Amino acid sequence: MHIFDQAIQLIKQSDGLSVCKTTPEYQNMVGPYGGALCAILLNAVMINEKRIGDPISVTVHFAAPVAEGEFEVKATAVRTNRSTQHWLVELIQSGEVAVYGTVFTGIRRETWGDGESRFPVVPAPETITHGFHVTLPWTKAYDFKFIEGGPQVSPLEGKPSQTRMWIRDEPPRKLDFVSLSSICDSFFPRIFLKRGYRVPIGTVVLTTHFHVSQEQIDQVGDGHLLGVADAKTYGKGYFDQSSELWSKEGMLLATSHQMVYYKE
Repeated sequence: MHIFDQAIQLIKQSDGLSVCKTTPEYQNMVGPYGGALCAILLNAVMINEKRIGDPISVTVHFAAPVAEGEFEVKATAVRTNRSTQHWLVELIQSGEVAVYGTVFTGIRRETWGDGESRFPVVPAPETITHGFHVTLPWTKAYDFKFIEGGPQVSPLEGKPSQTRMWIRDEPPRKLDFVSLSSICDSFFPRIFLKRGYRVPIGTVVLTTHFHVSQEQIDQVGDGHLLGVADAKTYGKGYFDQSSELWSKEGMLLATSHQMVYYKE
């Protein structure tokens, strides 16, 4: 079993309730990597036999750190319409909610479409030989190929904190909605780039929107994705961070936006 599938594995206990446990491969500074927690909550909906359609939007609130060990995940369909569905998902540890979120699913249909974001002109992942790993275990679960905006020590105050990078699971794994939701949180905090050093941070809420159907995501395979991330503003103890994930063929797969607490 792939290390990612081990990390998101849910053992059903009853209707909508499952048990999961942390894995060492996705540990972060404090508790599990946030992307893995997002994936676990989404997976609780994906494996539920009552689900309708594909995931379209996921919002996750990180209310408290998740300790090493077991926890419960409860997924409840709070509203079901003819072609859409709204879910509430809770991660419960030691009797308290540590992480919770909402998942919106729907049956997609063929309509007129257009796109305003454009796939940037970048070197192919095969031409980038330098990667990156730090001591945090979760970073070893991905293959990073930075084009610009990688971790560095020169502050970027007064300059944009944009990152462009190629990324995929390590070892390679065929992409699905659950792994895509995790990769959307793989960008290093923008404030690390702006300040040139690490400061205490923690994501408080992360929303991911999916722009493709199951059939489209099945076409992506296990290749690298192009990730682009930036921020809009910092202040009063919080900053935002936005990202885009593209296939190598130039298809916009997902966008995300998060609010991050920082202390300095």
